[in-house]
Amino acid sequence: MSVTNGAGTAALEAPAPAAESPALAALRGPVAAPAPGNAWVEEARAGVRAMHALLRMTMIEQRRYAFNAVVRLLTIYIFFLMLFVGARATMGARAGFGTTLSSMVVAMLVYTMAQRAYGDHSAKVHFEAMQGTLEQLAMSRAGLTQVLVYNLMVSTVVGLAFNGALLVLMMATTGKWLHLDLLTVVPLLLLTTLSVHGLGLAMGGLALLFKRVGITGVIFQYLFLMLVAVPVERMPAFKFLPLSSGVGLIRQAMVDGVSLLRLPAGDLLFLLANSGAYFAAGLLVFKLCERMARDRGMLGHD
Repeated sequence: MSVTNGAGTAALEAPAPAAESPALAALRGPVAAPAPGNAWVEEARAGVRAMHALLRMTMIEQRRYAFNAVVRLLTIYIFFLMLFVGARATMGARAGFGTTLSSMVVAMLVYTMAQRAYGDHSAKVHFEAMQGTLEQLAMSRAGLTQVLVYNLMVSTVVGLAFNGALLVLMMATTGKWLHLDLLTVVPLLLLTTLSVHGLGLAMGGLALLFKRVGITGVIFQYLFLMLVAVPVERMPAFKFLPLSSGVGLIRQAMVDGVSLLRLPAGDLLFLLANSGAYFAAGLLVFKLCERMARDRGMLGHD
């Protein structure tokens, strides 16, 4: 839009700046530089403010788009229901069918958490790019990588609540009420999906460069189904892939009632190392892609 200045000449108004990201606003520190000894304290406070802002924004979105969340829950449940009906029709008379059902519930729980963990990071990158705040986040004191890690934590909390509701529906449908020792199950779920977060971070980095990477979600959707279904006891090579080793431990905890302290220490250490390696690799790929995107000037647009 044009306006007329005092000399009668037309001047163009400056375009309105993009709305500031809630995470970026929370990461802004005081104008004065903190004292050297208090720098880490201020960083911790900024991180807490960012996670609070992201959690608040996520809860607002969940309330605003509650219908979408309900439809997603029902869609996943209907998919499980079809698997359950098919399994009962083909295996209902066989011995051990009850254990198979319990294992199916566990596999479906891990599968839905893996889907969410994988898609969160590229979705966050795409959302911030559409809002025009991606470059602001990348240039903030924390940086884009740290913001995505904060988003990971917030998304994990919301995802646990969502999948808790799904788990109750699945157990009520099958009549198989699993052991829910939260001090065992929650850490195992977090460790198991950490490897998928690594894959998601890597894909989020590629989204900075190639913008449209949604098709990979379809590919990994089938890959995750295979990984949660493969018995690593019979095919041990699969335990080096994401999810597989963790699903076995979660099955022991939820089906057999084994507590965290009674699970094999070697298996727990392997899960920790395997998931940590995937996450670290994904973080490295994201940082490299972010640097390339910044050098090419690709952060400011979608």
